[in-house]
Amino acid sequence: MTDTLTRAFAGLPTAEPDDVGLSRPALKRLTAVMEREIAAGRVPGVSMLIARDGKVGFAKTLGALGPDGPAMPPDAIFRIYSMTKPIVSVAAMMLFEEGRLFLADPLAKYIPSFADTKVGVENGDGLDLVPLKRWITIQDVMRHTSGLTYDFTGASKVQTLVATARILRTERSIADSIDALATLPLMHQPGEVWEYGLSTDVLGRVIEIIEGASLGEVLRARIFEPLGMDDTAFFIPPAKLGREAKPMSPQVYMNMGANPKPQTEPPPCESGGGGLMSTIRDYARFLAMLSGGGELDGRRILGPRTIRFMASDHLGPEVDRGRSLLPPGHGFGLGFGVRLQNGLALTPGSAGDYFWGGWAGTTFRISPQDSLFAIFMVQAPDHREHLNWTFGAALNSAIL
Repeated sequence: MTDTLTRAFAGLPTAEPDDVGLSRPALKRLTAVMEREIAAGRVPGVSMLIARDGKVGFAKTLGALGPDGPAMPPDAIFRIYSMTKPIVSVAAMMLFEEGRLFLADPLAKYIPSFADTKVGVENGDGLDLVPLKRWITIQDVMRHTSGLTYDFTGASKVQTLVATARILRTERSIADSIDALATLPLMHQPGEVWEYGLSTDVLGRVIEIIEGASLGEVLRARIFEPLGMDDTAFFIPPAKLGREAKPMSPQVYMNMGANPKPQTEPPPCESGGGGLMSTIRDYARFLAMLSGGGELDGRRILGPRTIRFMASDHLGPEVDRGRSLLPPGHGFGLGFGVRLQNGLALTPGSAGDYFWGGWAGTTFRISPQDSLFAIFMVQAPDHREHLNWTFGAALNSAIL
């Protein structure tokens, strides 16, 4: 394998595509498709990686780091947004294995301000506040059945309140942010509806409380340092700013209320739901750990049964997914979307695949059945779905 990105993966075994069941013609087609997207002006550049049987069989950087260059380097730093969630979920399950956190625990055990949270029920032009039928549990915040929501996924009265409160403003501490969130009504009763939202930010605060340290410090000590994820953090140090990947225009960030300028030091509000920056090399090491049963280079992060538990559907038929962001034929585990069957979905795949992505277009997939993991890194929130579907279709065509 001769692609330049390969040299950045000395810590991961590499192989020729043919030796790990990847089609060379399909990989050439994937490269040509992404070159077409770059030429069309949808994105300055991309980084891609496919590993099978524990070996990197394809790795490619294309295009530029930003609209004005330079060429996309193998160590480009991307805003991964919601690809933060699986990392934070792994940290939580490390505490679970240590008996310091249980899925049945009430959230209010760790954050008492959630003891008095109400549910907002729309009543004409008004919003009735009704008591909880049961506590929010740790499992609820890990599988997004807490009743918490994002403000940008809809226009309900509760979401309007969340938007007005500007919960995750960078100048406010995450502790104050989560306490402020607890004063707002939930969108649904806990356990009844899969509602993608601020749950993992709350989970990150729970981890801080248990560990007695900031989320960034916990992730660095427990995951990043053991796995050699040297460029993953909630900020980009000034010395690394020259490696920041950028979209075609900073306006796409501004249109969604995101600051186009990255943090250059640890922020007061470390968002467990979407605040990390990372490289394709670092995230590949995280995925290699997961697909390898929780261990990489002799460092065990989680037990294999715990990972299988996380990557299983935790919703079941009783949870309403009526306006869910989950694709057809999928459920949700503890930090990951989970494919339940081969059919129904809009793209090919294998039952048992687990995955997630980020708002700026980054995405990953782990397929235990195919002994495969893949990563697509890009900064193009305005073309996120198109590029993800394009990468997914080409990826599936390459699996022999």
